[in-house]
Amino acid sequence: MREKLRVAAYAVCVRDGQILLARSPADDGTPEWVLPGGGMEHGEDPYDTVRRELMEETGYRIEVTGLLGIDSYRHHFAAEGPLRLPTDHHSVRIIYTGEVVGGELRNEVDGSTDMAAWHDLAAVPDLRHIRLIDVALRLWREKPAAGRFAEEQS
Repeated sequence: MREKLRVAAYAVCVRDGQILLARSPADDGTPEWVLPGGGMEHGEDPYDTVRRELMEETGYRIEVTGLLGIDSYRHHFAAEGPLRLPTDHHSVRIIYTGEVVGGELRNEVDGSTDMAAWHDLAAVPDLRHIRLIDVALRLWREKPAAGRFAEEQS
C-alpha cells in the first residue's frame, strides 16, 4: 500500500455572525463548501500557506490571529486503474483563526475552488460541506487548550 502525507493550513474567518467559505467540487462533481486554505508547498511555512491560500481562493488578505489546533485524518483509497496502488492517505490540517485586513471578495479562477462566500454560522449545518468545517468550528467555539478534543487524544 502506498503512503501519502499531505500537510495543509486553513483559516476560520468569522465576522458579524458569518463564516467565510469556499466551494469546491466533491469527488462526484457535486459542489461542497470547504474551509479556505490548502496544501503547503515544500519549504513553505504554514503561516504563509494559509495567507497565500486565502488570497488565492477568496481575494482577501488576512491577518492570522491565532492557532486553533491540528486535525489529523486518515483515509484509505482503493486502487484505481491498472497502474494505481491502494493508498493510505494521511492529512495533517493546521487550523488558524484569521481576520480580513484587505482585498475584495472574489471567486478563484482556474483553481481548486470556484466560489467564495460568507455564510451565516447558523446555516452551516444545512450546507453540503466537508467534515473539516465542523471540526474547525468546534475548535473555534470550544478552544481546547491542547488544540484537539479529549476523545481524540491517545
